[in-house]
Amino acid sequence: MSGFNFKQVIIVRSDLKMSKGKTSVQVAHAAVLASEEAHKHRRQWWASWLEEGQCKVALKVDGIEDLRRLSQAAKERGLPFALVEDRGLTEIPPGTTTCLGIGPGPIETIDEITGDLPLL
Repeated sequence: MSGFNFKQVIIVRSDLKMSKGKTSVQVAHAAVLASEEAHKHRRQWWASWLEEGQCKVALKVDGIEDLRRLSQAAKERGLPFALVEDRGLTEIPPGTTTCLGIGPGPIETIDEITGDLPLL
């Protein structure tokens, strides 16, 4: 990703088979929540990411265990992250974890844990 030093990734569970609209809203939740975490705890990363144009990538995993493993890896590396749990008002049961937002953070650090994941 030439020209960028920071990015955010959103990782969606593919096993839930959410509609495109539902997926879009869950991704938006993850992007906002993870960004808020960065703003609180990694303000310089957040500010640099904003200045660079807010690079984001949407990825997918097979299920909840993958999200748990990735969120733990993000935590161990000091990356801001947020897991999204649905309220259960439409397509899926309440409390279902739908996706994970990681970053904004340094591209190299995020790629260490998400670089092998397929695009959404």
